[in-house]
Amino acid sequence: MKTSIEWLHAALGYHCRDANLLDAALTHRSAGGAHNERLEFLGDAILNCVVATLVFREFANADEGDLSRFRASLVSGESLAVIAADLGLGDRLHLGSGELKSGGFRRKSILADGLEAVIGAIYIDGGFGAAQQVIERLFVPLLAQLPSATELKDPKTRLQERLQGQGVPIPVYTVESIMGKAHLQVFRVSCRVDTLDLTSTGEGASRRAAEQSAAKQLLDQLESRSQ
Repeated sequence: MKTSIEWLHAALGYHCRDANLLDAALTHRSAGGAHNERLEFLGDAILNCVVATLVFREFANADEGDLSRFRASLVSGESLAVIAADLGLGDRLHLGSGELKSGGFRRKSILADGLEAVIGAIYIDGGFGAAQQVIERLFVPLLAQLPSATELKDPKTRLQERLQGQGVPIPVYTVESIMGKAHLQVFRVSCRVDTLDLTSTGEGASRRAAEQSAAKQLLDQLESRSQ
């Protein structure tokens, strides 16, 4: 089996000089001892800086809002987890027994955090230029696959812009109910556009999530009307 240094070189083209640093980056807090949370914090900052530069250069006509959406899409937990899984990072992680039994090496949040920690370790080991090269190797191919800025907008924003474009007042969101215990609440929210006689409802673990769900349902109703 490859050592962690050999794996990193094969996966990302970087030869790490400090094996202990890389091992820390691959160690989840559940395993005890030196773990990767501090390196994750650092890697997150480096990742956002480099990816922000990439989208700034790639999308010369995009405004600040669109650039933010492009960056957020690329560095989302979902995106990072997919990249980490493709690199086989999950097989290199050091996890506690509880996380191992529950399949933590496949958990998206653990994979995403692990990738950020590895980037942080590369920065410490080789400097900003080394980290930048690795990040560009991972993310440059993804730029061409990005959806349009409009598609990346959240449902509430898309709904508001669509209604404003039609000269219709913005929707009214109302919390209809909050169910469950404090740590497991489910919010039910209605979204109403009286001018168009349209109403929808959505549920989520937070008010914001429920509003987004309701906005998505109302957007679907508008699409159906226009067909």
